[in-house]
Amino acid sequence: MPFPRQAGILLHPTSLPGRYGIGEIGPEAHRWLAHLNEMSQKLWQVLPMGPTGYADSPYQTLSTFAGNPALISFDSLRDDSLLQEADLQDFPTFPENYVDYGPVLAARSKILQRVAREFDRRATPILKAAWMRFCEDESKWLEDYALFAALKDEQGNGPWIDWPEPLRRREPAALAAARKKHSAAIQQRKVLQFLFFHQWLSLREEARKRGISLIGDIPIFVAHDSADVWCHPELFFLDSNGSPTVIAGVPPDYFSATGQRWGNPLYRWSVHEDQGYAWWIARLRSTLNLYDIVRIDHFRGFAANWEIPAAESTAIHGRWVPGPGKKLFDAAHQALGDLPIIAEDLGVITPDVDALRESLGFPGMRILQFAFGDDPKAAEFRPESYPANCVVYTGTHDNDTTVGWYQSEPGQDSTRNLDQIAREQHNVRTYLSSNGSQIHWDLMGLALRSNANTAIYPLQDVLGLGSSTRMNTPGREQGNWSWRFRWEQLSQDVEQRLRLMTQEAGRA
Repeated sequence: MPFPRQAGILLHPTSLPGRYGIGEIGPEAHRWLAHLNEMSQKLWQVLPMGPTGYADSPYQTLSTFAGNPALISFDSLRDDSLLQEADLQDFPTFPENYVDYGPVLAARSKILQRVAREFDRRATPILKAAWMRFCEDESKWLEDYALFAALKDEQGNGPWIDWPEPLRRREPAALAAARKKHSAAIQQRKVLQFLFFHQWLSLREEARKRGISLIGDIPIFVAHDSADVWCHPELFFLDSNGSPTVIAGVPPDYFSATGQRWGNPLYRWSVHEDQGYAWWIARLRSTLNLYDIVRIDHFRGFAANWEIPAAESTAIHGRWVPGPGKKLFDAAHQALGDLPIIAEDLGVITPDVDALRESLGFPGMRILQFAFGDDPKAAEFRPESYPANCVVYTGTHDNDTTVGWYQSEPGQDSTRNLDQIAREQHNVRTYLSSNGSQIHWDLMGLALRSNANTAIYPLQDVLGLGSSTRMNTPGREQGNWSWRFRWEQLSQDVEQRLRLMTQEAGRA
């Protein structure tokens, strides 16, 4: 479906300021909405919001339906009388400019467990009634996820593939015994899910009042160590023990000479089709309850995905296998109506991928950082080639910041050599008639003036920050997803400049 001419900022809630070690979805997030209004930005894009697992990646979550309890706002809990200031008197002091995930999550978990244990005693009757409605409305995934999370705790946070066989295979007697044994822990997980959704939906309502649309993000694939795979093994290519036989990734590309070996199990699309794509419809319905627009990561996998034998250590030796194509989205449209979806169509894009996206009317993506290099497709990322029905980014969470990209050097985080970087710098300066001293403003201005209906830039680009603030480096297993900003970085001069640029581009 076509989107109006608007602009917005990519910022994951973990990057918000706040005194509790990680960005939250309470008052600081509401304050961020006010700043978006000041800058005439009508869109706020986030990364996946599920409970994170391995390496803290929002693209490898423990559930595609659940929310991340780490984002629950302590201040909002205090406002709801679920938390007292005395409960926080021993809370550690953490860095302001990055998330130190291990210690932060451990400290926050102690607080959240206390809140969940005492919810029944502290919650108001109105809040309890809302909690009961939530449990009823979300029971199809909530019960399974709460049990999964409780069992992971019991098993030392080990993956479900290593659990005792009766639990791994979900034998009914073992599940019944586990539900009885862990009833208190299951209840606490459900409380935390309620609190996440309660706070997020309050934030979404505030965004609506301000005329701001929220853009969510769902990865096409799910983590192997997730409630989704544990509960629905028939939907994935697994062996008799539950291990993936083939896994997802992409062949060698701009980011990596050996490709990207993601490790996610691949779908048995024939089984999904036999079930009327019920799991996918439920997933999209749940996501659209939280956001106004949804970006689907790795959209090309619906046309064909890169299948890697699970025993391979890199993504080089894989093959393309067909996806479900238009049938999945036709079923979703019939069940849900119009689908406000952005299709992430980057990487190795073949004509069948373009044809699928165009047949569905979904806008694709254009990345300005890809427009000036040696790749033969670079011209496709320059604004003169953009259709109106597309989304232009200066860069995404996977790119370096614009300043970092422009100033980059050859190394492990780049596939370009020194000559390629120099040519790219020359090309962008020539194209923009710029000396490159304010390259972030140059590229944001280019995005705003373009024909694309939607223009988005990471907050790092608005602030003119370098590579040290990069959100993610594909292929690197540690040190990602941790950047946070401080309010003083978002100066009035920066806000005014972006507001004027946005207004002049007709996107206010």
